Amino acid sequence: MDWLDEIKLEVSEWDGVTVCTHKYGGIQFNKGDKELGHIHSNGLLDILLNRALKQQLKTGNRIQDHHKFKNSGWISFYLREKDDITYALKLLRLAENKITKPVE
Repeated sequence: MDWLDEIKLEVSEWDGVTVCTHKYGGIQFNKGDKELGHIHSNGLLDILLNRALKQQLKTGNRIQDHHKFKNSGWISFYLREKDDITYALKLLRLAENKITKPVE
């Protein structure tokens, strides 16, 4: 999936964001010492948001509960086609904004 490389290149250019290998494989994105999310090689994007934002996003039926941590702020989004890159970047930007401007 060349799409993963496109996402990696884009997000790695964001201010203060670093990229590394995720502990379970794939690509992990960090802002400072916080993880924004990670993409597995099968196109599964996992992102930590918060429960309220997760509930809002679930109404659009594009994201799912995280495959392991269902009752948390973690979400999962499967990239199935090239057009999914735009939505994946939007989700990662939401995670970055949550870290940069936390809800009080």
